[in-house]
Order: sequence, then C-alpha cells, then structure tokens
Amino acid sequence: MSVSVVVRRGLARFLTRETGRQTRHSFSFGEFYDPGRVSFGPLVALNDDLLGREAGYPDHDHSDLVIVTWVVTGCLEHGDELGTTRQAAGQIAVTATGSRTMHSERAAGEVTRFVQMWLTPDAAGGSASREVATPDLSVGGWVTAAGGDALPLGIAGARLEIAELSDGESIALPDASRAYVFVVSGALIRSSLAEPLAAGDAFEITEHSGRGLDVTAAVPTQLLAWSFDA
Repeated sequence: MSVSVVVRRGLARFLTRETGRQTRHSFSFGEFYDPGRVSFGPLVALNDDLLGREAGYPDHDHSDLVIVTWVVTGCLEHGDELGTTRQAAGQIAVTATGSRTMHSERAAGEVTRFVQMWLTPDAAGGSASREVATPDLSVGGWVTAAGGDALPLGIAGARLEIAELSDGESIALPDASRAYVFVVSGALIRSSLAEPLAAGDAFEITEHSGRGLDVTAAVPTQLLAWSFDA
C-alpha cells in the first residue's frame, strides 16, 4: 500500500482576530468554509489560540464533542457546571461535552497559547466529563497524552501523542492508517516528505505502508500527532 502525505501550511489557515484573542483554524470553522477542509477522520477542528491577559471566551455551549486542549504557554482557566480548573503549560485536558455542556475559557493572568482540538465521539449523548493530566515528555520520543492507556477519548482507535525534539533530533512519524502531525513550535528540516516545516504547519498522512517516515528538528521543536486506526 502506498503512503499519501499532504502538507498543510500554517499561513494558509483561516485566521480570526478579536479584541484580546487570535485563532488560526486548521479546518473549516464558523464563517470560514472550505469543502476540502472539513475534517480528518473524527478530527473536526484544530484551533491554535492566543489569548491576552484575562481575555477569553465567555459561556458558550457544545454538544456531542470530545474537546482536547493542550496548553503551550501561560495558564488557561476553564469553567463549567463541574467547577473551575486551571490548566498550566504542559498539561492536557479532555472534555466530553455529552449531550450538552456550557463552559468558559480565559487566560489566567498571563498571555496564554493553547491548541484546542474537537473530535466526534463514537457515541452521542451522555453526561459531561473533564480530566486533566501532565504528560512526562522528558522520557523522550512520542508520549501518549490521550487515548490508549492515557486520558480516555471515547473514540476507538484514536490516540494523541506529543514529542519534544532537540536540535538535530529525528523521530519516526506514527504508523497508523491516518495520522495528523502538527508542528506546535520550532521547525523541521527538509526531508523526503516536504520542504522545511515551521510552527503551524502540519502533515496529513493516509494509507501508511508501515515503513518509517522520519522527520528531523532544525531547532528545539514540539510536535502533536493524532493517529486514527479505526
């Protein structure tokens, strides 16, 4: 089976700017619609958010989603019917909205950047839940942050992994029937897959043949990778 790799450039993403906040959308979102950029497997949104001090999103509702939030810098305060929690840089949260949940998000006292990803769960309805964890990225390589033996997603065959690479370090991309790899920070050097990638760029990989697909960091780099095997 041949492998298909599509590079999505960060500068081609949809951009929303409002007072105190900026978001770059990797998929169709709100007023931005591209029929070719609606989803990737169960992944229907990947938003790269930057909030000014105390800026954020007031109460709004969601239904039948799994919302995965990775805080890159700063601190994000999240409030819903389950209470208020603070999520620091290096922490991941998985929120199952159930049939409906109301929540708010704001930067808690400092400029905050977070990547928020929305996915369609296997089963609709149910009760809302939220879990927060701190993956240990110091072990090196890909670290499973959600799915598998980590925070449950409620999506069969889905897994989110995070890796931090030092300057010049290489890593094999996940071997899955579908993989979405997002450059959170740093940059990757030119490879057989593409010209150099910068923060905000992404790989979409389908029909993986099982052979290694390696990338190398040009500078200290953080990567997020979704794998979908179902």
